[in-house]
Amino acid sequence: MLTVERTGAVQTPAVRKGMVAAFASASLLLTSACSSDDPAAGGKDASSPPASASSAATSSSPAADLPPAKGSVDVVSTLTEDLPSPWGLAALPGGDLLVASRDGATISRIDGKSGGKTLLGSVPGVAPAGEGGLLGLAVAPTFGADHLVYVYFTTASDNRIARLQYDEAKPAGQQLGAPDTILRGIPKGSVHNGGRIAFGPDRMLYAGTGETGDTGLAQDKASLAGKILRMTPDGEPLHGNPEADSVVYSYGHRNVQGLAWDGDRRLWAAEFGQDTWDELNRIEPGKNYGWPEVEGRKGESGYVDPVAQWKTSEASPSGIAFAEGSIWMAGLRGERLWRIPLSGTAAEEPLAPPQAFLEGKYGRLRTVVAAGGDKLWVVTSNTDGRGTPDSGDDRILLLKVR
Repeated sequence: MLTVERTGAVQTPAVRKGMVAAFASASLLLTSACSSDDPAAGGKDASSPPASASSAATSSSPAADLPPAKGSVDVVSTLTEDLPSPWGLAALPGGDLLVASRDGATISRIDGKSGGKTLLGSVPGVAPAGEGGLLGLAVAPTFGADHLVYVYFTTASDNRIARLQYDEAKPAGQQLGAPDTILRGIPKGSVHNGGRIAFGPDRMLYAGTGETGDTGLAQDKASLAGKILRMTPDGEPLHGNPEADSVVYSYGHRNVQGLAWDGDRRLWAAEFGQDTWDELNRIEPGKNYGWPEVEGRKGESGYVDPVAQWKTSEASPSGIAFAEGSIWMAGLRGERLWRIPLSGTAAEEPLAPPQAFLEGKYGRLRTVVAAGGDKLWVVTSNTDGRGTPDSGDDRILLLKVR
């Protein structure tokens, strides 16, 4: 039985522009979903994957660096309202935001102080239906030099990732260039399209995909469905991936919509369960996260158990972010924001049980983005056909967290 919002052949990218060398040498402007660490500062190869648990966190962090067992959330302000079916959110250098409309296939700029909206334009080729449409959004780390914005979207035949050049000198509504597709052939479905994209601390692009309701695709390493993908900014496989000629980074996923890195540059992902357990997973290359053979913690050999799990009525997790020593996870069906304080150890156990905030106050929560220090941006999701819109929906909230 499929549940909504419990949410192929691999083709090579259509366009290759040889930007990897320029990418490695350009100034680093990480998106807010990424760690602030600069791997180049440590002399590491920018194409190397983020540190694994065995190399980045083999001992406990100093107690002074650990988050408190109990946290807090204060709503500082509502930045903006009346957003139609918002999904992806990304921060621009300087503090303004870009937000994607899933069903409208548009990208708008939100003033980070006043909340004023400017329509940049629409993304051609998007075919919104079910859980598909214009989904994830990421700003290139080299945005200051190339003004590139990356999108994950559903077409009539597949899901794909493309980049567009943003030219704010052009009139409003005409500021986006033509999509340059870097990866196509991600299977699509009426449900479970995944869709989150983010640049990691290694400056490479990661994407969470869904298995489209065809559960067998999650275990099929030849398929891009039910995976976490890692690629160059041109959409190519790279050094450090489990297989040299594949962008598949991990597999056995049902529907990944949350990606974030902690202070040790470790990758975390939120994933929809079916009827029993939603999951927060620590992602390592080549590992099998179990779906559809395992849902939640089973302790079975060959599969990685989640670090934390929730009843599906309490979560239905979408976006996640790292701030103040904790992973913060948006809940759709659960209509709450979860805080998971990290212990900073290789044992991958939370410091304390997850804690819920904002329960039922703003409806469904879709996306969380770190806003620097103790601040988070949170996007509601009540106008996507699954929620009950209130006056002002959907909105972006600024939170102060601890």
